[in-house]
Amino acid sequence: MARWCYRHRLVVLVLWVGALFGLGAAGTSAGTDYSNVFSLPDTDSKRAYDLMTKAFPESSGDTDTVVWRVDEGASARDADVRSRIEPALKEIAGMKGVGEVRSPYASKEAGAAQISGDGRIAYAQVTFAEEANSVPKELVQDAVDTAQKAEKAGLQVELGGQAITRIQEPPTGTSELVGIAAAAVVLFLAFGSLFAMALPIVIAVFGVGLGMLSTMLLSHVTDIPEVAPLLGSLIGLGVGIDYALFIVTRHRRGILRGMEPEESAVQALNTSGRAVLFAGGTVCIALAGMLVMNMRFLDGVVVAASLTVILSVLAAITLLPSLLGMLGPRVLSRRQRRHLAATGPESAEPSGLAARWSSYVQKRPRSIAALAFVVMAFLALPLLSLRLGATDQGNHQESTTTRQAYDMLAEGFGPGFNGPLQVVAEETDTGALVTAIRGTEGVARVAAAPPADGISVINVVPTTSPQSVETDQLIDRLRGDVIPEAGVEAHVGGVTAVFKDFAAVTGDRLPYFVGVIIALGFLLLLIAFRSLVVPLTAALMNLIAAAASFGVLVAVFQWGWGTELLGIGKEGPITAFLPVIMLSLLFGLSMDYQVFLVSRMHEEWVHTKDNARAVRVGLAETSRVINCAALIMICVFSAFVLSGDMEGAMAGIGLAAAVALDAFILRTALVPAAMHLLGRSNWWLPAGLEKHLPHLAVEPREPQEAPQETEETEGAEKKAPVPHARVGEPGGEHGASVVHGFIRTAEGEPVEGAILTLLSKAGRQLDRVTSLADGSYIVAAPSAGAYLLAVTAPHYAARARHVVVADEPLVYDVELAMGEMDAVN
Repeated sequence: MARWCYRHRLVVLVLWVGALFGLGAAGTSAGTDYSNVFSLPDTDSKRAYDLMTKAFPESSGDTDTVVWRVDEGASARDADVRSRIEPALKEIAGMKGVGEVRSPYASKEAGAAQISGDGRIAYAQVTFAEEANSVPKELVQDAVDTAQKAEKAGLQVELGGQAITRIQEPPTGTSELVGIAAAAVVLFLAFGSLFAMALPIVIAVFGVGLGMLSTMLLSHVTDIPEVAPLLGSLIGLGVGIDYALFIVTRHRRGILRGMEPEESAVQALNTSGRAVLFAGGTVCIALAGMLVMNMRFLDGVVVAASLTVILSVLAAITLLPSLLGMLGPRVLSRRQRRHLAATGPESAEPSGLAARWSSYVQKRPRSIAALAFVVMAFLALPLLSLRLGATDQGNHQESTTTRQAYDMLAEGFGPGFNGPLQVVAEETDTGALVTAIRGTEGVARVAAAPPADGISVINVVPTTSPQSVETDQLIDRLRGDVIPEAGVEAHVGGVTAVFKDFAAVTGDRLPYFVGVIIALGFLLLLIAFRSLVVPLTAALMNLIAAAASFGVLVAVFQWGWGTELLGIGKEGPITAFLPVIMLSLLFGLSMDYQVFLVSRMHEEWVHTKDNARAVRVGLAETSRVINCAALIMICVFSAFVLSGDMEGAMAGIGLAAAVALDAFILRTALVPAAMHLLGRSNWWLPAGLEKHLPHLAVEPREPQEAPQETEETEGAEKKAPVPHARVGEPGGEHGASVVHGFIRTAEGEPVEGAILTLLSKAGRQLDRVTSLADGSYIVAAPSAGAYLLAVTAPHYAARARHVVVADEPLVYDVELAMGEMDAVN
């Protein structure tokens, strides 16, 4: 498929562009129909909601508030205050799309309820004709501007409510654009090429764009919450850029090692592309684990995020090879192309900082493992004080009008005014229950509404804020003591009660959810790497990463460490549904890094059966690209602080912390150190289990070709086996062989110090030697098959030739010429 996409690149590109524009047109015309269904079956708040729906079936629009406060010594009832506020409220009431405005000046009864006890703070309720998401932003902005025109010295006017919140949000796509810009900088520094930099970004844009447009259309046929597209774009950008990065890196490496662009692209898709398919599957499986929670709200998140990941994977394995075909060798920078033409293929031996760090980990695995574990354990400590709940407008930044209105209402009418409870009973005689509630500790005010259809609703205002522990305790007292003692069958509802029930159910079901996604990840890694220890290590590391990332989340959002500095707002509980979503994304992304890291180790282990070498080489060759991918994800996730959505900011910071800890501490230090300590037991699998496991290869096997006469081997002299081959190493037992001969000039003079590198067809270095004084050399081949032999020497043109090795040693002499530019084959 990769070769077909490479050769039919224009067709593939047209299909993807057509799909993007077609879905864009359909999504624009259809619009969105997102719905936030937070209620849960078999909970007290859900029963209260059902009774209220039965009693008051008519649907009303969004209700927002206009709040004003006068200076000390003045009163909201003063004539000069009324002369400014009343005309503004009358103008708002006359706007098209506004259903009703309830003013405290309409009657004495309203004034008593809507003006604070000290007379300094008052509010009016503005009811729009539609729900908050459907109210035009222009109408909301007109209402805000009209109300705030009434301000004067000594009179402050602020507005609160869901519709008001919408106009404070930054323009759609701001966080995505910032994340993409940051990722572009990282990619350019990593690749040094504008074309190579653009490839991962284009793939991510197509995957996320199609995912979000598809989610918009799906919102008309199933319940999709408002936060789902945001979370879908968050995970889609991260995995889309990373998956393309892994494939492009492998492709560039193949070209630099002497492969033709088409063959390099095919090999990149056949190796890293397989790993991308596997990694994308693990992310989708981790996301699907949310279905275990049996929460309708999360089902829409699963649909949006999984669809975006699937489309990102499809873009990486179909659209990317077509773009690679259009670029050809230009995927390398000009400097790299000039260097390749001048010096020939580069060495496949890992070098640089990554190789030095890998060797250091091999020398000191115990101290590195201990230090990494201590750091992760320290960061996980705040997790012990995790409290789930809900965020509201009290968590907005202090500069916003919604936060100002929230604080003014709390000041004038008590902290609990912003989160009232509704006690709903299927009875009309609730006098005893009202009396009992009024005398309950933690209750500020009680007001019973007139019964409707045999159902009574009692509005209860707590003395504490909606997010406080005391409000949760009040709900428990009402449900466990007050209502049963009153002898009335009633249920406690309201937004605060709904989120309390949501948090309770989440906490109860979370262990099952974690168990399911760990078990699924364990099975996938067990099948892929034929080992019991590798998946067990991965599961343990995932739990450590989750604990540390949630510790960071609690410290920032619950304890308030740096919230105002980051522009997030006031501290509060962690949103109830966030742990489930974050754990799904975290386990999926952690599995990605584990797959890319261990697959290279496993490949080396299969060829050498040397655990120390496998771990060292695997870490040296993958740590740089994993760290680069992690840095990109950190930029993308951190940018979601700018989304204007508290849940989006929590998910962004939490996932950014998780990726940073996972990539820079776990996969770079703790995992390889642990694998060095475990030794050969890393790859242990009981023989009985081996027989029953299906075979799933993340990396393809090296192609085995029968010996045949070629232009390169024709006339080569075959000699007896060379005694230098080592048992258990290439050139020893198990069907291995060698290539040997002499390096000479055109005049027949031996060339000393020439570097010969034997590469597999996939571009992996198998052996590397230096010619001796007489020009002789010998390189080891692991088995019979086709290989690439590259030769470089100072002052001579580089040569690279395909050779075919049989079961017996192959003699191959190389002639080097000065001043000749040899084409790299």
